[in-house]
Amino acid sequence: MSHIDVLALSGSLRADSHNTALLRAARGIAPDGMALDLYAGLRDIPPYDMDLDTPDRRPAPVRELRARITAADALLIATPEFNYSVPGVLKNALDWVSTDWTGAEGLPLRRKPIALTGAAPTNFGSVRAQLALRQVFLWTDSDLVVKPEVIVFRSHERFDEEGNLTDPTTRRLLGELLDGLARKVEAARTGVPAAA
Repeated sequence: MSHIDVLALSGSLRADSHNTALLRAARGIAPDGMALDLYAGLRDIPPYDMDLDTPDRRPAPVRELRARITAADALLIATPEFNYSVPGVLKNALDWVSTDWTGAEGLPLRRKPIALTGAAPTNFGSVRAQLALRQVFLWTDSDLVVKPEVIVFRSHERFDEEGNLTDPTTRRLLGELLDGLARKVEAARTGVPAAA
């Protein structure tokens, strides 16, 4: 496999977030040739404002995120679930990077290979949040990895006190998800659709 750069986004701002820990674990599970860069600027993204959503007026953190997504071969997103849906900070960031009102820049998320996962302490994990994200990425015409669905329920039981992912089933599924993401990237490069 050729080199693949993945931008990893956690939908949680918490210092001890299981979703951020999940992305750190993914670094060690990723297939050879895949490098994960953990995005840490979500807190700096201002509320979406269409009046500022042009190339010359976007806030600097938004411009940086758009550039990093454009440069990445793929995205890996780990989301918690708030009120049966996606955390507002994550949805807000996606709103900023889903547009091209001038028609001159291109759409950073269009046909971008994306894999989803998510952790939550409840018995259903991040099922609903991931479902909501799937709808968002349908609209943005992104190339989503559909299986496996990696839903880390009762997440407090799957990490140790240092935030290390200790659950072997979750590690295996996360590895399969990253393999699927690599296949999406290779398919985009070669123009040959990835096997289901």
